[in-house]
Amino acid sequence: MADVVRLAIDLQAFTYADGTRALADIRFGVNAGEFCGILGSNGSGKTTLLKIMDGLIKEYDGQVLLDGRDVRKLHPRDIYRTMGLVFQNPDDQLFAHTVFEDVAFGPRNMGFAEPEVAERVRTALDSVEMGELAGKNIHHLSYGQKKRVCIAGLLAMGHGILLLDEPTAGLDPMGEYRMMELLTRLNRENGVTIVMATHSVDLVPIFLHRLHILSRGRIVRGGLPEEVFTAPAELEQVKLRLPHIAELIHRLKHEDGLPFQRIPLTIGEARREIVEMMERTP
Repeated sequence: MADVVRLAIDLQAFTYADGTRALADIRFGVNAGEFCGILGSNGSGKTTLLKIMDGLIKEYDGQVLLDGRDVRKLHPRDIYRTMGLVFQNPDDQLFAHTVFEDVAFGPRNMGFAEPEVAERVRTALDSVEMGELAGKNIHHLSYGQKKRVCIAGLLAMGHGILLLDEPTAGLDPMGEYRMMELLTRLNRENGVTIVMATHSVDLVPIFLHRLHILSRGRIVRGGLPEEVFTAPAELEQVKLRLPHIAELIHRLKHEDGLPFQRIPLTIGEARREIVEMMERTP
């Protein structure tokens, strides 16, 4: 079956009010069920691009299609029934007293009866492993828990597409990994289409299906992670680097002459490549 494109971005240009050109010549699609990454350093335009995709910014040249419809011509309610944006700082998004009330806000505004609201909240909180904290005060949550509640708030409205702005920012290493495990589960088990903006190159190859590198407001590379992470010099030019394990193997191959046949991106891939290399070496 052919891939179904949920989002189609053809952004010719977006310019700030002061005349600064922020984004230009950005064209890519996001298929149903895809976990897509927008990788870029700070100031590359990731947040602005997500806001355009979500319909929050409308003054630009080009077109963003959500299921074939121009987001600028859709009523906000039609967008929010399908797609939502999770901001980098959860405190910019949370406002209710308790976890339940915050997650219930969206479904209530959509006109659902209270039994349906309660069921949607329960299902959404269970999806992000926050079901037991429904009655907890928002201010007593950890930073990572707050991020999970933000995601639950969108899931409770039935969102099939999540746009995430640096979802692992501010988390410790274990919190980063747990957040990525959560998003991967939502993507693979629940079928949620995810677009994640990040600058964390070490997380990307483990979890993402497709990757686009954004630099100075332009997409400079795109494709599968193993296709994108092939040119260390180009990554350095856009203020990024190879994942740590890939950097190590790249140096062993090109500086120490070890006969690696490919540059792995994860520890598992590196282990297999090292074992195979040892078996080839007399």
